[in-house]
Amino acid sequence: MNMQFVRKLPLAEEIKTQYPVTAEMTALKVKRDAEIKDILSGKSDKLILVIGPCSAEHEDSVIDYITRLARVAEKVSDKIFIIPRIYTNKPRTTGDGYKGMLHQPDPERDEDMLKGLISIRKMHMRAIKETGLTCADEMLYPENHTYLSDMLSYVAIGARSVEDQQHRLTASGLNIPVGMKNPTGGDISVMMNSITAAQHPHTFIYGGWETRCAGNPYAHAILRGYVNKHGQAMPNYHYEDLIHLCESYAERDLKNPGVIVDTNHSNSGKQYLEQVRIAKEVLHSARHSSEIKQLVKGLMIESYIEDGAQKPDGGIYGKSITDPCLGWEKTERLILDLADLL
Repeated sequence: MNMQFVRKLPLAEEIKTQYPVTAEMTALKVKRDAEIKDILSGKSDKLILVIGPCSAEHEDSVIDYITRLARVAEKVSDKIFIIPRIYTNKPRTTGDGYKGMLHQPDPERDEDMLKGLISIRKMHMRAIKETGLTCADEMLYPENHTYLSDMLSYVAIGARSVEDQQHRLTASGLNIPVGMKNPTGGDISVMMNSITAAQHPHTFIYGGWETRCAGNPYAHAILRGYVNKHGQAMPNYHYEDLIHLCESYAERDLKNPGVIVDTNHSNSGKQYLEQVRIAKEVLHSARHSSEIKQLVKGLMIESYIEDGAQKPDGGIYGKSITDPCLGWEKTERLILDLADLL
């Protein structure tokens, strides 16, 4: 094998023992998990907002952002349920570049995955303790989920991972909602197959164990746009796209049909300011179709303290070093506007 085995990493249980959650944090997670499931099942008509930085690269600025988010969440709690994004893994199209805090706890230093595992756990713990909000992360590496499984309330499976067997089977064994993105090529059937797989029971190998799971009834769709054969970004959040997704769900025997619309990525063509218009257009479509209103469970928004993006060594506090994000002032205004529209 052409691999250098650097060091044996601690098991998830060892890290959890070293950095344990409190009974209060566990109780908060149970409460929030139940509310998210109520929204996805239709028992609650609140709108989910999975919102935050493209990637969580600096703990202090991420916690600062989530603290601000928590204050706004209280103002709109009767209509909107906010799940902060703490995305600690960053998928790279070519494999090059900053891969997230798991790989580089300090983006200006070399990779150190042991420090990364500890850093991401401590950051999620701090978010819950200081803001009262349990968060979302992307499950880029299925086996790494166990290091955060006692804190996360939501998991997304990305466009490049949604067709992978291990991601689908792992999703079937989680007890929190899992959002499946449509693939970068845009084939909705791939996403629907992934949701179907995640909702079904399976036996598979996980963490060195033969594992059995009953299926996850809260696996659902995330529409994020796609790239056509000419390399052009194409949206899939419009009225007609949502109706098509309603029809795709109707063709399958799936539990809790639902979609979270990603307002950035190919839906915005990475024009981050377009997220404001896209979010409001989705709610407009829901007002004009009872089917869409029932299907749309939330929005995914990339947002941080400062508008835009910078290079990893840019040095601007609270500004993304990956995809450009909506700044705080625009974010706060958007959340309040969405609440008014509901």
